[in-house]
Amino acid sequence: MLDAAEAWELLRGIRSEADAEAAGLIRGTDGGRRRWGCASPEADILADRYLPLCLGGPRIAIAQLGQSLDGFIASRTGDADFVTGTEDRDHLHRLRALCDAVVIGAGTAVADDPQLTVRTCAGSNPVRVVLDPHRRVPPRHRVFSDGAAPTLWVVGADEERGQAVPAMEGIDILPLPDAAAFAPRRLLRELAGRGLGRVLVEGGGITVSRFLHARALHRLYLTVAPVLLGDGVPGLGFPGPELMRDALRPPTRRAALGEDTLFELDLRTTHAAEPVGDEHADTGQARDEGE
Repeated sequence: MLDAAEAWELLRGIRSEADAEAAGLIRGTDGGRRRWGCASPEADILADRYLPLCLGGPRIAIAQLGQSLDGFIASRTGDADFVTGTEDRDHLHRLRALCDAVVIGAGTAVADDPQLTVRTCAGSNPVRVVLDPHRRVPPRHRVFSDGAAPTLWVVGADEERGQAVPAMEGIDILPLPDAAAFAPRRLLRELAGRGLGRVLVEGGGITVSRFLHARALHRLYLTVAPVLLGDGVPGLGFPGPELMRDALRPPTRRAALGEDTLFELDLRTTHAAEPVGDEHADTGQARDEGE
């Protein structure tokens, strides 16, 4: 019987239907989702949860947020340790392991000093991408100093005037010409040109919201913890419609992650209430990327 660890190793190597079949994932007679022929319940859960992402192709953008019941990703002091439980952190690390790059905004980098590495499951570390138009993230932060994974520091070219960008070992610096270049779809094209086609947008709320509003995401994983903060750092927020009938209502799956609830939103066929083209700069939010 296939156990969870063995199933995860197989899933990490799947990128096509042929790979899935070779790994022993059998499609049901009803044409539904693939399942292992003989596996533990935990192995079947992993296949059900991550196979759609494995089969998402070489160019896919996903996002993840963990929040309270009332929609906050951190307390009013910025404390986010931890909103959701250990099962959600395991889930996040699996998402990292299945992607080429993990993207965060400068505010998240400054406030959380995250590692953005794969530690709770088997897998390779993604390239860490820090969106920092105003170069606010201190060089001492772990994404720049720990050497655990390659890091791409995306800065605004205007911020370089009169001040050279410091060279740091293992850090690739990408200066962008203006705020428009930080638009989500343009960023994804830039990353794909560097061989980073499978992208996880991890935080914070402003960064994920920008990618969502720009229709740049294929999937959104939103984990809700049974906790009420009352006040704090908000999660998603973007210009919404005037009428409820125009709200985003993507196909959604739900799953329990310990005490938390995971919502997986399939955004591939969802249309935003306000059209946002490929070249839309979201300049106001880009300038406020520090969150």
